[in-house]
Amino acid sequence: MASTEEIRTGLAEIVNEITGVPADDVQLDKSFTDDLDIDSLSMVEVVVAAEEKFGVKIPDEEVKNLATVGDAVSYIEKAGS
Repeated sequence: MASTEEIRTGLAEIVNEITGVPADDVQLDKSFTDDLDIDSLSMVEVVVAAEEKFGVKIPDEEVKNLATVGDAVSYIEKAGS
């Protein structure tokens, strides 16, 4: 399974591709909506891309619980183990 940093880096690349946010700005403590200014439509794209990249399923009801990059990394770590 990928390390926390590998997952964060992968998510950063996804966020950068979809939203144009610099990958270096995508840190564990950053909020997707407040800090990275990602809207709900872009968040859906990020989730779909993350599911494909990491081979996990993120149910719609879980997406609302992924407020920060760290939340998403933790979820992917648990889902992939």
